[in-house]
Amino acid sequence: QVHLVESGGGLVQAGASLTLSCSASGREFGGYAMAWFRQAPGKGREFTAGITFNGKATSYADPVKGRFIISRDNNKKTLYLQMNSLQTEDTAVYYCARRNIRGSFDEPTNYDSWGQGTQVTVSA
Repeated sequence: QVHLVESGGGLVQAGASLTLSCSASGREFGGYAMAWFRQAPGKGREFTAGITFNGKATSYADPVKGRFIISRDNNKKTLYLQMNSLQTEDTAVYYCARRNIRGSFDEPTNYDSWGQGTQVTVSA
């Protein structure tokens, strides 16, 4: 496993932008696909965005397509999520995760390491 720490969350107004970061410790980062999930109050954890180990392919959940951008810097062992045109519906705790099982990005059981989460709150 790898230790993941998210940062960059906060309180913003609707329409604003925010960039989340996820820093990994240890050597096991560059060879794995990564993803962001989010969990809104009273809801289950849902897939948000995913990226292959080399950054050449990405996947997004429909609600964030065209607004969010996932990227990674393997030299810095860091995963990013740029969030633009934020909406109140984006309010959630955001988690980064490392995928250790090949398969769909949106299946949580394909991931073996999770961060503690960072809160994003979007006000109207």
